[in-house]
Amino acid sequence: MRISLVIPTYNAGPLLDDVLAGLDQLDGVRFDELLAIDSGSGDGTVARLERSGFRVAPIDKREFDHGATRDRGIAMTTGEIIVLMVQDATPMGRDWLQRMVEPFADPQVAGVWCRQVPRSGCQPVLDRRIRGWPGWGEGITKKQLPPGKRLEDLPAFEQLMTCAFDNVASAIRRSAWQQFPLGPRRFGEDVWFGMRAIRAGLALAHQGGACVMHSHDRSAWSEGKRTFCDHRNLRGLFGLVGIPTRAAVRGAIEHATKEHLDFVRSQNLGKEQEADALRWTRDYVRWQCWGQYLGAKAGSNLPGLKGAFFRWLGKRLERGIG
Repeated sequence: MRISLVIPTYNAGPLLDDVLAGLDQLDGVRFDELLAIDSGSGDGTVARLERSGFRVAPIDKREFDHGATRDRGIAMTTGEIIVLMVQDATPMGRDWLQRMVEPFADPQVAGVWCRQVPRSGCQPVLDRRIRGWPGWGEGITKKQLPPGKRLEDLPAFEQLMTCAFDNVASAIRRSAWQQFPLGPRRFGEDVWFGMRAIRAGLALAHQGGACVMHSHDRSAWSEGKRTFCDHRNLRGLFGLVGIPTRAAVRGAIEHATKEHLDFVRSQNLGKEQEADALRWTRDYVRWQCWGQYLGAKAGSNLPGLKGAFFRWLGKRLERGIG
């Protein structure tokens, strides 16, 4: 199979060197072409990519769209399999690409995604969340609807787990992408692809035997904004509502704060590091819970003034979300 790599980039910073080194050390199965879609980097990102053999296609920063930009890159490549990555996800292991393409031996598989492990210094509660998602172990897990079953027949959370897909590090069969392009889509283009592929009777595979190193050092507020966007998307796609009422928000904050703070205290961190982690975690829980509640409200497409407010709020909160 001919394999292409597409990465959107913008001022990738020093982590890009780690990613490029991870790509360079791949053995056996390797990429046939490397493409980056760059949104106007000014920090030397383009030169470093080109030195590593990438073709770089520039776009104006204002044109960036999570789905449409990736579609543009895919259309410029020729691989039967297209690997999609982000600029700060480092492949782990020389056989990473070989493992990523293994599930495509099944012609029903439309896409493959893999595990993530956090970078050092990740906040403890995020470290646990990243390592625990999706919780399917290190083997290959395939998701496909049984014959005669409709996606809508499943409970909302089961719909999500059936369609889960993540373009932090994924691979897509070109024929599936031709049926189900990723954009235009400001957010959640990966799960949207997964939902349509599953509805069409195709399969998605999670390769637990492959992983990338990837995490962010975001503020608790930034994590909350991302949660808002996630849950707006999940309500629109699957009708998923995790926290339905203001009263439930208060209860969730109370319960999750205690659980998360107890977990942080169990990690035997140094005194100063623990104090910082506890402070961050309290804010994180608050913004996570409000993000889930308000995001689901925004995803319900309310009529009238309420709908207008949530559309305005969504546009404000999605700014800067990568």
